[in-house]
Amino acid sequence: MSGSHERRREYDRNMPTLIPSAARVTAAGNKPKLIDEYIGRVNSGHAGLSVAHMRSPGGWQEPGQAPEFEEFTLVLQGLLRVEYHGGSMDVRAGQAVVAHRGEWVRYSTPEQDGAEYIAVCLPAFSPETVHRDT
Repeated sequence: MSGSHERRREYDRNMPTLIPSAARVTAAGNKPKLIDEYIGRVNSGHAGLSVAHMRSPGGWQEPGQAPEFEEFTLVLQGLLRVEYHGGSMDVRAGQAVVAHRGEWVRYSTPEQDGAEYIAVCLPAFSPETVHRDT
């Protein structure tokens, strides 16, 4: 975390800030999933917003959650299944879904080829505010 604070102090507010690379973040779930955070608490020190590139394998599923943030997800490849109280929906490449603050959801990638997607959280994702099922 100290690296992100150091990077943030280096920002020059008189010019755009280049984010030279992503930070690999540990994922929850039954199988390994790649999360590369470009903007957020870990990589850039931003608490107001996070942007991450996700790649999850076929058969991946994470615990349910009821986060304190909104999550906007754009599916680039494959299928992302979003379960919620009362049902589920399949979000395919070229589609997006918004999970609202406080709403219980569970994400999975049931198809063999998994999925690739971008997740934007407002405010930024935090393990303390995601409220995963135990």
